[in-house]
Amino acid sequence: MFVKLGSLIVNRKKLIFSIFIVAILSAGVIGSSVFGKLDSGGYNDPKSDSSKAFEYLTDVFKVKDPAVVLVVETKDGLTEPDVVASATKLETALKSEAGVGSTLSYWSAGGAPSLKSSDSKSAFLFVYSEDVEWDTVQGLGKRIQEKYDGKFENLTIYASGTGVFAHAINTKIADDLKLSEAISIPLTFILLVFVFGGLVASAMPLLVGVSAILGSLLIIYLLTLFTGVSVFALNLITGLGLGLGIDYSLLIVNRFREELHSGKSVDEAIKRTVATAGKTVFYSGLTIVITLAALMLFPLMFLKSFGYAGVTVVIMAVLGSLIALPALLAILGKRIDKAVVRKSALKPKEDGRWAQTARFVMAKPISVVTLSLIALGVLAAPITNIVFSQVDSRVLPASNPAAYAAQLITERFPGQEGNPIEIIIPSGATKITQITQYTSSVAKVEGVVRVGEPQILGNDVRVIAIHSMGPRTPEAEVMIKKIRQIYAPDQTLVGGVAADYADTQIGIAKTMPWALLWIAIGVLVLLFVFTGSIILPIKAIILNILSLSATLGVITWIFVEGHLKWLVGDFTVTGSVDTGSIILVAVVAFGLSMDYELFLLSRIKEEHDAGRSNIEAVATGLQRSARIITAAAGLLAIVFASFMLSGVTSIKMLGFGVAFAIILDATLVRALLVPALMRLFGERNWWAPKAMKRFTLDH
Repeated sequence: MFVKLGSLIVNRKKLIFSIFIVAILSAGVIGSSVFGKLDSGGYNDPKSDSSKAFEYLTDVFKVKDPAVVLVVETKDGLTEPDVVASATKLETALKSEAGVGSTLSYWSAGGAPSLKSSDSKSAFLFVYSEDVEWDTVQGLGKRIQEKYDGKFENLTIYASGTGVFAHAINTKIADDLKLSEAISIPLTFILLVFVFGGLVASAMPLLVGVSAILGSLLIIYLLTLFTGVSVFALNLITGLGLGLGIDYSLLIVNRFREELHSGKSVDEAIKRTVATAGKTVFYSGLTIVITLAALMLFPLMFLKSFGYAGVTVVIMAVLGSLIALPALLAILGKRIDKAVVRKSALKPKEDGRWAQTARFVMAKPISVVTLSLIALGVLAAPITNIVFSQVDSRVLPASNPAAYAAQLITERFPGQEGNPIEIIIPSGATKITQITQYTSSVAKVEGVVRVGEPQILGNDVRVIAIHSMGPRTPEAEVMIKKIRQIYAPDQTLVGGVAADYADTQIGIAKTMPWALLWIAIGVLVLLFVFTGSIILPIKAIILNILSLSATLGVITWIFVEGHLKWLVGDFTVTGSVDTGSIILVAVVAFGLSMDYELFLLSRIKEEHDAGRSNIEAVATGLQRSARIITAAAGLLAIVFASFMLSGVTSIKMLGFGVAFAIILDATLVRALLVPALMRLFGERNWWAPKAMKRFTLDH
């Protein structure tokens, strides 16, 4: 297949590259519309009881969450005549704003105690959107914050709520993306020049990386027309698009130059490059696609979005590297070495420090394995202290107006009046006695402060329970579990923020075994087909698990326990990490680790198939691939490390986690553990039952 593809590219190089340029430019124009179409939510399980309860609240009881929550602060008391006059004027002005359906405040609700702060100096003013569509809510939040946040006569206004938070997240991510790209692209180009020594060769990987991003934006834009997609997916598109585009291009360009310098013609060099490096890129991309596709199994739109984005951008990077880049190289030919600024980079040595490193490691394999495992164990140790939670306003910088307003609400409005447990009993109007017994039991659950009287609408019943727990905490999850264990009327639904969080954790826990099974089987099968070995795939998965454990341990030490904050930039230490974000880091890091495993094993296998002994195949394979693996890891680490400049904690953690995992994998794992274990297993590395050999690429 790859031999035929190489021939096709050589014969149709100008046509292929022309189609590629037109397609990418078109994708860039259309795909740019994706900004503003993305969702900052998506952390709930749409099939859970809490989601069904939410539907009842909105459809039957006509209860809506406010698009904007204003904290109205006064210097004097809330009931002072001038304060009442200003607050009434403010609420009247808000009602006249386009898109506002209704408002509710401490003053219009007749001085409701639940709407004033503990010091009686601040009060709530809720603004409800006329339309519940996400774009409308976000737009309303933006307009009201820009117009009313700050001073209003003798009042001080702080804006928060769903619409304001969504706008703040979207704006922050868009600004942070521009900053990270402005830093990572020049840095990667400088490193590419150092690796290749030439300006022309160095520009090729950047071209593929940028094209992968533009192509992916188009696909994600089209997806937003049919389903919700998280705004956080943009960061993964940028990171993987630029990173993998560069990684795969490095492999292709390096192999093409290697073939040219060995005396082959341009056409033969292209065919050989596609047949060797192209095959590696294809299977590497397929491995990452299988890994990232596991995210689509989870019920959360947040994680599904990363699955969509990840699979899309990897496919785009593979297509660009496997088809468009060889076509461009065929057009350029030997001009690939034009504008050389570092001649020593043109032709790497056959036997150098990487081969010497491999031989040194293989001379003392047991010592190297032991010390490496100890190091990984030390790094992984803090993972025992990991605590899971869910994203809230603290994901933004404390100085962000939306985050600051949310913090004021926490400090000045104690209790969870705004985050009650919502109990819905469909067709419960005839079961009031049973409902009363049930709510009496609910009131006795630890954490529940009080339970309201049943509210009947038609045949359905709604009961509100106020609790004292943080709604997105393990303690709240336990409270919801206890409530659901109480004998309840048929079809009873327990909802609210705390229940939503509990259902999210349950949904993730139920899906996790299937996601892990999908990844394990997919990777094992692909690596077996690629290497023809049973041993190598098993070793690869075990090493990746060890490397991933070390990465998660360091993430826990920094983001949960708060050590070395200066290393990643300022963020709010909450004592926990978002479950979805940790899964994302783990899946992306695992996939990229397999990427480098394939890079290395492909060259080792090539040397072994050529007749070299296991030891020499490892030494020569490492020498010929380690420079590219190290460069690729460095480049990808730069791209993801630039995310640490983000003010959004989830993005900061993604950047640090993936960058750390890449560096750890390319150094300790690939340079030390892999050669040492290859030496210990010897020729058994390549073993597989004869009956299975016919399913490999070599057959």
